[in-house]
Order: sequence, then C-alpha cells, then structure tokens
Amino acid sequence: MIARRASSARLRDIQEAVGKIEERAGVGREAFMHDEMLQVWIVHHLEVIGEAATHVSARIKADNPDVDWIAITATRNHFAHGYFDVDLEMVWETVRRDIPVLRRHIARILGDLSEDG
Repeated sequence: MIARRASSARLRDIQEAVGKIEERAGVGREAFMHDEMLQVWIVHHLEVIGEAATHVSARIKADNPDVDWIAITATRNHFAHGYFDVDLEMVWETVRRDIPVLRRHIARILGDLSEDG
C-alpha cells in the first residue's frame, strides 16, 4: 500500500510536469529554439518526469508496458549528466511527439489506481 501511494504521488508529479511543459510549449518550435529560458524550463520538467518515473513501482511499470519507462529514465539521465550535449531538436520532438502520449498514459494509470481503491 505504501509503495502504491508513493507511486501515485510520483505519477501525479509526472502529470504536473507534463502539464507545465504543454502550457509553455504552446508558443511553438521557433519560440522554443530562440528562448533559452523556455529551453531550460522544458528540459527541467523533462528531468522531473524522468526522476519521478524512477520511483514508480516495478508492479505499476510491469502492468503498463505501453509506457517506455526505460526511455523516460534514460532521457532524464542524458539531460542531467550530458547537459552540454542536449540536442534541442530532440527535446522539441520529445515535447511534440511523446508528451501528449505520456499525458494520456499517466491519466489512464492514475484512473486505474483510483478505481482499484
């Protein structure tokens, strides 16, 4: 029960970070490419997502193989430890392609957890 509660909290952290990214990324690619503060904002929240994902229980990860938990964590590690090698095009593609999908997955998982009681 404690692991499930902790996982729910981390999933909500992911959900919140996704929301913050989507809120700011709405300005579009060109604005992102020319705004260092926006770049830092988005990369930071991608790191939050990756860090939170490392603390989601193995059971929840196993029950939700459609989420690429390994890639999420690897992305966080790349940003945290290879910061000078961050490819802004890759960041933008992640925001454009992966964040909306992740939002839906996390909402579904949280919904499933709340239904299970």
